[in-house]
Amino acid sequence: MIAVHEMGLADRIRTVRTVVGGTTPHAELMTINPLGKIPTLEVGDGTVLYDSPVVIEYLDGLHDGPKLFPASGPERWTALRRHALGQGMLDASLALLSEGFRPAERQSEPHKDLWRAKVRACLDALETEADSLAAGAFTVGHLAIGVALAYLDFRFGEVAWRTGHPKLAAWHESFNARASVLANPVVDDR
Repeated sequence: MIAVHEMGLADRIRTVRTVVGGTTPHAELMTINPLGKIPTLEVGDGTVLYDSPVVIEYLDGLHDGPKLFPASGPERWTALRRHALGQGMLDASLALLSEGFRPAERQSEPHKDLWRAKVRACLDALETEADSLAAGAFTVGHLAIGVALAYLDFRFGEVAWRTGHPKLAAWHESFNARASVLANPVVDDR
């Protein structure tokens, strides 16, 4: 939804609030998206698209403003790499969260340590490129990183990721001030 607002397409999208996850499949959603995940976009001709980068790249072709997916060259590869980094940090965070829902005697400490180490490594890498994040056009990579950091705030406040990452923290503050982010506050559906 942040991307939709960045592209100026909010008035062209009908949003259906859908809760997924946990242990109960969302049967209705799975009729159009067998993965049962969000986001899922139903296009007017019946086409169904899912997974954030697929949906965002499709929508990026529907407007004339600045593109979240640069067309080519080093800018495109940087945007895609940053998207992979943000998505990977989110994936590790989700795995860590899921492991915490298992009974204590069935939780894997080595796996939890691995996922924490991956998140720390992502944060350290992002701190080194925070200056370049702040420069240049806003892309799908910025979006993925900003959302991943917001997820850490939302689910893992104890991580205190800003400690030791002042440049990244400053960048995230500017991300959070974007109109597109302010239009999409985090909602706790637990």
